[in-house]
Amino acid sequence: METAEKGPESLVMSEAQVVTGATVAAAERLGLTAGDLASVIGVCEDTVLRMGRLEHLLRKGTPPFEQALLLIRLFRALNAVTHADAGSARAWLRNANLALGGIPAEKIATRDGLLDVLAHLDERLGRDAVAAP
Repeated sequence: METAEKGPESLVMSEAQVVTGATVAAAERLGLTAGDLASVIGVCEDTVLRMGRLEHLLRKGTPPFEQALLLIRLFRALNAVTHADAGSARAWLRNANLALGGIPAEKIATRDGLLDVLAHLDERLGRDAVAAP
């Protein structure tokens, strides 16, 4: 297990710290619980709690790290679609979506579901970009 260094001499953040911190922040902004985040990235809930304190860092090349990157992409795409309205993003995740055939927050608990939700958001972003003046 990799942990964050403590102390004033370690001012440079590692990639693992950045990805771990961004994952936890994205989950919080999206209204995901520790259990939800654990399901999305494939770790136990205790690991997510340690991630929040940077006592556990996601390691590059592992499935949880890769899933975390997808969640960060989802957050960024949904943030763009909802014009940075956190309430709208949370509502979008928690309500049924006909185009996706389910509730996005439930779909993202699997890799295929997360990829489907990302593809849908990417398509919406592309359509919005074309429609914008």
